[in-house]
Amino acid sequence: MTEATEQPAVPDEIPAVAAQRPITTVQQHILDQQRRFPGASGSFSWLLSGITLTTKMIAARVRRAGLIDEATGAIGATNVQGEVQQKLDVYANQVMVHNLSLRESVAVLASEENEQPLLVAGEDPMAQYGIIFDPLDGSSNIDVGVSVGTTFSILKCDPGRKVNDLSELVLQPGTRQVAAGYVVYGSSVILVYTAGNGVHGFTLDPAIGAYVLSHENIRMPQQGKYYSVNEAYADSFPEVYRTYLDRLRKGALGQKYGSRYIGSMVADFHRTLLKGGVFLYPPTAENPDGKLRLMYEANPVAMLAEQAGGVATTGDRRVLDVMPTDIHQRTPIVCGGQVEMEDFRRCTIEAGL
Repeated sequence: MTEATEQPAVPDEIPAVAAQRPITTVQQHILDQQRRFPGASGSFSWLLSGITLTTKMIAARVRRAGLIDEATGAIGATNVQGEVQQKLDVYANQVMVHNLSLRESVAVLASEENEQPLLVAGEDPMAQYGIIFDPLDGSSNIDVGVSVGTTFSILKCDPGRKVNDLSELVLQPGTRQVAAGYVVYGSSVILVYTAGNGVHGFTLDPAIGAYVLSHENIRMPQQGKYYSVNEAYADSFPEVYRTYLDRLRKGALGQKYGSRYIGSMVADFHRTLLKGGVFLYPPTAENPDGKLRLMYEANPVAMLAEQAGGVATTGDRRVLDVMPTDIHQRTPIVCGGQVEMEDFRRCTIEAGL
C-alpha cells in the first residue's frame, strides 16, 4: 500500500471531540482537492506523499537530537552557501533526494545543500515537476532545541524540453509555482501547504503516524501585534526599514508592536501567518542583496502569504514577480498582513523608492 492511499490506524477509543469531526489526513485532503480537476492523474498526490514521508523521517531524527550523535553538531564541512553543515542538514538532504527521486513525476531536484540541480527523470515527458527545497532551515538551532523547518517549492517543467542546462528547468518566477509549503518541527510537527486553492495546515499525530488536518483555510490576520526581525543588524538596514520599525514601535498603526524573533525563518513566518504582524529580512551592509534564498525560502512563504490574504515584497516589488537568474539567488523580504504591509508601502513611497 502506498503512502498516498494509506489510511491511519483507528484507535480503540476515539475521543469525543474527534468523533464529532471526521479525521482528514493530508493524503485524503490532496486527493479531495485533486478531484476538482478532471483528468488529474494522481502523480501530484504521489509526489506530495514523498515530501510527507521525508518530513516524518526528519521529525523523528529531530526528536532524538541530543540522544544520538548523528542528530546534533557540525560535520566540519560547508555547503555551497558557505554555511557550516550540520549533521542533520546532510541527513535531511539525503532522505529528501532519495524519496523524491523515486517519484516518476519528478524531473529535477534542487536543494540548498547542492551547488547544482540534480537530474532525476531527464527528458521523460511523464516527469512534469521540479522541486526546490531547503531540507532543514535553521539547523544551527538544533543543538539548543529551537524550532527548525523544511521548505519546498514545486514547479511545472516544460514537457517538450531539451535538457541543456538543468537550471533552465527550475529558473522560473514564483508566480509559476504549482504548490509550496513548509514543515515546522517544534512543540508539534505542522505541515502547511498551498496548491493555489487556499492554505491548509496539518499536524502530525504521533499516535497514528499521519498528518491530520488541523488548520483549514488559514487566513493571515489583517493586523497583528508583533514584528519579527534581527534587530542586532538594524544599524546597517536601509533608512526606510529603520523608519518603518520606528513607526511600529511608537504606535503609528494604532498600537505599539512587540518584537518576536526566533532566528529560524520557518518558525518566524509560521507565527506571522497564524497571528499576523510582519516578518522582515532586510538587506544589510554585509548582505546588500538580502540573505534569504529566493527560490526555496522567499518564494514558498510569499505564495503562502498571498494565498492567506497577506503580502510579500522584496522591498520594492512583489516577491513572486522576481525572475531568478541563479538557483541560490538571495533576496530581501518583507511579509505580513494587509495593515502592516500598506504602512511599509507608504514608507517606501515617502522615501522615493
